[in-house]
Amino acid sequence: MEYKDLNLLDEALGIHDNYKKEKPWPLCGRFVLVEDCVDTSGAFVLHHILKRSLSSHPSSALVFLAFSHPFSHYDRILRKLGCNLAAQRDNSRFFFIDMLMLQCPGGDEGKPNHDGLAGVFEKIERVISSLHQDNMKLVTIMIDDISFLEVAANGSSNDVLDFLHYCHTLTSECGCAFIALDHKDIYLNGERPAVILEMEYLADILVKAEPLATGLAKDVHGQLTVLDKEALHQRGISPIKVHNFHFKIKENSVEYFYPGTKI
Repeated sequence: MEYKDLNLLDEALGIHDNYKKEKPWPLCGRFVLVEDCVDTSGAFVLHHILKRSLSSHPSSALVFLAFSHPFSHYDRILRKLGCNLAAQRDNSRFFFIDMLMLQCPGGDEGKPNHDGLAGVFEKIERVISSLHQDNMKLVTIMIDDISFLEVAANGSSNDVLDFLHYCHTLTSECGCAFIALDHKDIYLNGERPAVILEMEYLADILVKAEPLATGLAKDVHGQLTVLDKEALHQRGISPIKVHNFHFKIKENSVEYFYPGTKI
């Protein structure tokens, strides 16, 4: 399984084929926030970045915090994309932290899970510190579902914000890439919580996976909008080009194409 028309998503993220001429991993030191909704999942964007991260450099490493699915789920998907996560794990390049266990209450019913999140961050730091200093900028930290963090923290938004801020500081302190997925339409009261507002503010690149404005279509499953804030700052008051294109998820591939170009 391989992604077709990679240039559209890669170019929007700044990881197109010419990136090796500039630096090993263009997302180093950057925070990419992927937002999706119930009707349109953005998980395939994480899979895409995961594969590209591990193939960007022989010394690259990825720390994956899994809230939604076990290791077998991601290993099966990435094998279809030509990436063997089990082999990468055995080679100490892929570090899978099963956050599903943190969602279950411990022996003390009243004990908050603050120590759990702190322990997870310590694991991330240990992975990074175990690498050669020159390879720290080749580390990617990925969270597959921010919305479950508050569950793991027993409803403490402050603990969630602290944890996410700690992860974000690694982009500046160590040059790591930080990638996270969140669901924007799970809050029934319509109010966007402080966690999401803060993450949108901190994000260097915001990727939105949304359904088509015109409704469902047979050959188009949704649209991606990618906003690179760094480009916005570089251009100052100049108009900012927002990357917008459609996608179709097939059984063994994902197609990316501009609106109106697919017949």
